[in-house]
Amino acid sequence: MQTKALAPEYQGALTKMSVNASLTDVLTEGVRHLKQAELSGSQEEVARSGLAVAEAHRRLGQVEEADRAWKASYRAARSAGATGAMAWALWSGGTLARQRGSLRLAFRLLGLAAELGKRGGDVVARGYSLAGLAETGRIQGDYETVATLHEQLLAEARARGEARHTVWALEGIAQIHRNTGQLDSALEMFEEAAALAGNADDRRGRAWALRGIADIVSLRDGATERALGLLAEAEVTCREMKLSSALAYNHKMRANVLFRAGRYEEAREVYEKALGEFRAMTEPRGEALAALGLVKARARLGRDRADTAAELDELRGRLSRIGLLNAREMVEKAYAELGVEAAAEEAEGGGHGTGSAAPHEEARPTGVPGTGPVTPHEEARAR
Repeated sequence: MQTKALAPEYQGALTKMSVNASLTDVLTEGVRHLKQAELSGSQEEVARSGLAVAEAHRRLGQVEEADRAWKASYRAARSAGATGAMAWALWSGGTLARQRGSLRLAFRLLGLAAELGKRGGDVVARGYSLAGLAETGRIQGDYETVATLHEQLLAEARARGEARHTVWALEGIAQIHRNTGQLDSALEMFEEAAALAGNADDRRGRAWALRGIADIVSLRDGATERALGLLAEAEVTCREMKLSSALAYNHKMRANVLFRAGRYEEAREVYEKALGEFRAMTEPRGEALAALGLVKARARLGRDRADTAAELDELRGRLSRIGLLNAREMVEKAYAELGVEAAAEEAEGGGHGTGSAAPHEEARPTGVPGTGPVTPHEEARAR
């Protein structure tokens, strides 16, 4: 039996906040309770109120504020000896690191969070941290490593009746199926996720599922108008809840749908809009994917072939440095699709520069990444 969706990241005095609360409301309440907690002298309550502040900032695309907030939450939890609260703060920091394209740091922080969640007996914190590791590996494109963990987390979520986590796992597995060409099963999972999210009143989860359905029906069936309608429905939720990142990805998918339909000028305009949104929130993965779509749309509209090749070269290097394997493959396919050749081959080893995660090196989601003797306190000071 699935429960109504809950938001376990809203803790302490904010536990009654709905998973569907506007992020601006979450931020306002979080700041208010944080100030009260600071006055009361309860460091654990400071940590738990600060977590909501960090998450609201992160989801609003305010990355510098989010960075300061999760670190402050961690310091407060550490001073209170609250291991579970420390795990949650590191989970927030790891999730932010992934959003910013720092996959190596994301793996390390989420691994530490999972370890602390287990040590502190916080099953939910550990589950969210393992899910974060799985999602980081999936976004990187290392499907073989993380597919089993996604399945394991789905089974656990179903067994506990955790609707929100069930929706997340279904969407993650569906995305893996979609990216490996299993479109029918991907669509079934996205549709199940949308239905479950609707029944559990998880508007955020439903918005992401609708985006996935739109992608499949556009790609598999050429059902452009249906896809645009689904995205329009999801956009309402994104705007009402102030889901900045989800809205930018919604717009990028809208541009994808238009591009597939041969509506290149419309696609170009929407790609440019999405690109600006991703840049505003410092989300390099989304920015690179929107930029790739924009290059392709401009090429279809007659852009010079040499300029197109140069832009693809730059994107290929950028995605390699971030460590996004699947996105790198998308760029490789774009050369052939657009009939251009790479202007220059990358230098050997150039795909793993500073800040990147080498394929399979950091993707160890079943345990803490083997990154050496780094303490949680040292990680909390890291960028």
